[in-house]
Amino acid sequence: MRQSLQPTQVAQVVQLIQDGTSMRDVARRFAVSVSVGSRAWRHYQETGQYIRRRGGGQQPSSRTATSTFVQGGAGGALPEAYKMTSSRPQMCMCLLKRSETDSMRAQRPQVGVVLTAQHHAGRLAFAREHQDWQIRHWRPVLFTDESRFTLSTCDRCDRVWRRRGEHSAACNILQHDRFGGGSVMVWGGISLGGRTALHVLARGSLTAIRYRDEILRPLVRPYAGAVGPGFLLMQDNARPHVAGVCQQFLQEEGIDAMDWPARSPDLNPIEHIWDIMSCSIHQRHIAPQTVQELADALVQVWEEIPQETIRHLIRSMPRHCMEVIQARGGHTHY
Repeated sequence: MRQSLQPTQVAQVVQLIQDGTSMRDVARRFAVSVSVGSRAWRHYQETGQYIRRRGGGQQPSSRTATSTFVQGGAGGALPEAYKMTSSRPQMCMCLLKRSETDSMRAQRPQVGVVLTAQHHAGRLAFAREHQDWQIRHWRPVLFTDESRFTLSTCDRCDRVWRRRGEHSAACNILQHDRFGGGSVMVWGGISLGGRTALHVLARGSLTAIRYRDEILRPLVRPYAGAVGPGFLLMQDNARPHVAGVCQQFLQEEGIDAMDWPARSPDLNPIEHIWDIMSCSIHQRHIAPQTVQELADALVQVWEEIPQETIRHLIRSMPRHCMEVIQARGGHTHY
């Protein structure tokens, strides 16, 4: 029985649980213990990630002192002892005291795009319009997007153990190229029935002409023909996508595009695919050293993602819409 799950397997576990599958059935399906499945699910709920970082966080047994953030009462009052001793009454108070019954923990905040009232309204309207769509409605939809992957990233959640005075020791420094050391932009599309080839965009920015000539014409048009009547292209509102030359091409080819709400990456299931790919690259024993190696690795990972993972992600669209409705057009946990 395995003691861990790969990122692609964790993604499937998450979708199965969200679909209502019991943890025992999930564990049996992946040949792991219930505790392994539960840890993967709990980690996803807490961080939104499919991978546990090696060495992340302190181990409770090795702490000499642990910190707990103190939540004030209804009036936001601070303890009198703190008021008397603190010279900075407005600073974030942290008491070195551990309580096993305390449910609060310091965690990274969820990152979301800026949403205006107009964005809220557009997202809410889309969710209400599509909340009752069934699988047969989503089947002809091709979800597409671009994403950029860098050779080197600086993860603010990385931690090191060090003694006092070892701040600048070589073993405690995470080297980071501020310019990323090179990057690769890719485009891909997924649907319930399959996926497009992953297109690696060569150097330079994505223009409307490039989008039409490198993506719409050679990739989207044949895919639309294979799907047949009812095909729907999902693309966001990036400038190249909505440019006149691209809109004209889609109209001439008879390809319909969904009316997608602005600032809504959390509604696009392909965003989870990018996360899975990033985790898979991160887990490699030998990381890509050049842009070409990174591009080759991304294409390989893209092709290795199980179609069942893609299907689970797209089947979650009703829940995406429901969360947007519950949030009145605001952010969701996706």
